[in-house]
Amino acid sequence: MSLPTFTYHPDPIATGSIAISDAECVFCEQKRGYIYTSHTYCEEDIEDALCPWCIADGSAARRFDATFSDPEPLLQAEVPEEVVEEVTRRTPGFTSWQQEEWLCCCDDACEFHGDPTRAHLATISGAPLEDLLERMDWSPEEWAEFLGVYEPGGSPAIYHFVCRHCKQPKYGIDYD
Repeated sequence: MSLPTFTYHPDPIATGSIAISDAECVFCEQKRGYIYTSHTYCEEDIEDALCPWCIADGSAARRFDATFSDPEPLLQAEVPEEVVEEVTRRTPGFTSWQQEEWLCCCDDACEFHGDPTRAHLATISGAPLEDLLERMDWSPEEWAEFLGVYEPGGSPAIYHFVCRHCKQPKYGIDYD
């Protein structure tokens, strides 16, 4: 069975937000071979218990009054309400240290591409690097030192996004 398509999270298996599993979905009660592994924000404890199909069609979000990402960064970016709804209620979220921040560009949410490798980070230059250094409040020398010890999933964490329109990479950060 093919996974549903997520506009704003094109490869949730590669990012670790969806895993191969024989677990049963708490909503549809089916074992579909995959399970969501990241945060679900709702009153019930349903971590690692939703299938990607119940996320994609919005049924899990409606049933549990759940979100999978914080809507506040999207609302602050003033993206259309339907984009906020799709990202927060019909798209797998991602695991972060504190609170995830879904990045935006060109009046839309960006695609989430996970934790970049050290080699990937070493290729960042120009405006994307300047923006990242500003967000981290780091000098180029501090960035070079960080690259020597960076590990995906470590702290500080770097999250790779790509604008769906101008294709410019964007990078979020988070600390433990």
